[in-house]
Amino acid sequence: MAHLAPEELQAKADAAEAFAEAAAIMAHLRAPGGCPWDREQTLDSIKPHTLEEVYEVFDAIDRRDWTGLQDELGDLLLQVLFYAQIAEDEGRFTIAQVIRNLSAKLLRRHPHVFGNESAATADEVIATWDGVKRQERSSAVNGLASASGLLAGISSAMPAFTEARKLGKAAAAIGFDWPDSSGLFDKVAEEVQELRDEVIADGPTQPARMEEEFGDLLFVLANLARHLKLDPEQALRKANAKFRRRFERMETFAGATPLSAHSAEQMEAFWDRAKQEERA
Repeated sequence: MAHLAPEELQAKADAAEAFAEAAAIMAHLRAPGGCPWDREQTLDSIKPHTLEEVYEVFDAIDRRDWTGLQDELGDLLLQVLFYAQIAEDEGRFTIAQVIRNLSAKLLRRHPHVFGNESAATADEVIATWDGVKRQERSSAVNGLASASGLLAGISSAMPAFTEARKLGKAAAAIGFDWPDSSGLFDKVAEEVQELRDEVIADGPTQPARMEEEFGDLLFVLANLARHLKLDPEQALRKANAKFRRRFERMETFAGATPLSAHSAEQMEAFWDRAKQEERA
């Protein structure tokens, strides 16, 4: 590995000491005489908290709140320590094993840095990373045969947009993909028309068919984002934040009168004014 300057080595040593202290605190909280709430938690019970912390990290990044991000990353690290401590209490694995597995994975998946392979661009790095992942999936993991199939390693528990993007990326790795984004724009138009057809249709299966066509449209949009090198989850989060900002500005324009008391035309004028302010 690359040689580190003395100040960099000291920073890493400080980080290791701080991490060890946090792990010890977590162990004490879970030990007899520790915190009753922490002792009652299970791997399943803290999952909702983990998801919440991930989104709070995203929010701090979106707002460029660096002090807040430092705090939120600490909260996210707490989740890792919590899971690992519960697992250690159950005799499954330790936080040290988690970190060693991570280090080994980083070394394996960067053969262009720690091995003899080469990768000059980010795309080549991704191709190398994905190739190593495929090799790992085809081998036995922890004594158990890993699931077969190209899509086996893609969790269905992740956000739907993220899953759709990863499914499309995995299929693209073997050539099952649109050749470029122009075909996807055509596919979006096709899916919009199919959804429109279902909206005007009549019959007992209409709601289910509308949901199916709407899902197809979202799937295509997720893969259009992949072709454009965009993250659809983040794009939608930013669109949500933009709507929130503009709507709150509309409420300001309305003053003491509730927005609901204004006509549709007045609200549209407020909206246009909010847009113009942002663009200015």
